[in-house]
Amino acid sequence: MKKKLLIVVGLILLVGIGSGLTYLYQVRSYQNKIKNLTISDVPFSRLADGTYVGEYDVRFIDAKVQVSVQNGKVTKIDLLKHKNGHGAPAEAILKEIVAKQTLEVDAVSGASNSSKVLKKAVEIALVQGEK
Repeated sequence: MKKKLLIVVGLILLVGIGSGLTYLYQVRSYQNKIKNLTISDVPFSRLADGTYVGEYDVRFIDAKVQVSVQNGKVTKIDLLKHKNGHGAPAEAILKEIVAKQTLEVDAVSGASNSSKVLKKAVEIALVQGEK
């Protein structure tokens, strides 16, 4: 009886350790993706009219946007999906991108990682519309 109990406890510990190590690997991967994320400023004036969808995922944060372009200007950015933890305030960045007509806008304080992911999703959408 004691032997079976020890085996069960040992298996539970192994599964727990394995799960913990997997989670730590995923967190490290996420941190590296965010750290190495670059966003290129797409010249909005060279965009063809249309609607473009962009999506970007770094595991713990992902975003999907739909960007509308008319006469070389981004007229609207619709947020289709944003898995963000506590990064919802970063969604305000989309209106700022439209207002300033550039991806070179400041990240939202306290939601910088979500800000980066949202901007990258917009960049991916806009690249499709480059003439």
